Amino acid sequence: QVQLVESGGGLVQAGGSLRLSCVASGRIFGIDQMGWYRQAPGKQRELVARISNGGGPIYADAVKARFSISRDNANLWLQMNSLKPEDTAVYYCHARRVTFSSPVEDYWGQGTQVTVSS
Repeated sequence: QVQLVESGGGLVQAGGSLRLSCVASGRIFGIDQMGWYRQAPGKQRELVARISNGGGPIYADAVKARFSISRDNANLWLQMNSLKPEDTAVYYCHARRVTFSSPVEDYWGQGTQVTVSS
């Protein structure tokens, strides 16, 4: 019902910057929260940042001073500055949709690779 497509990943040197984008389509009415998660090889997926309708952003401690999340309706961005090698991971866009008929629905994009070299 909701499709999420990420873009903007790539290879950068430590200290560099990237901006990730997430474009939502389909039945986007009812999306009240969107966020970014990441998963490194051999590790579990973890929250990077999220933002709700009318609310402020929430960041993981590891990225709080370096990353910035922004949202325009059902589209999402992540500005990543001062990148570190430990930021290397596949980054996933997430959306939560709430309706009367189905209170909570979760949707995920396919991911975009971010690689930070030393």
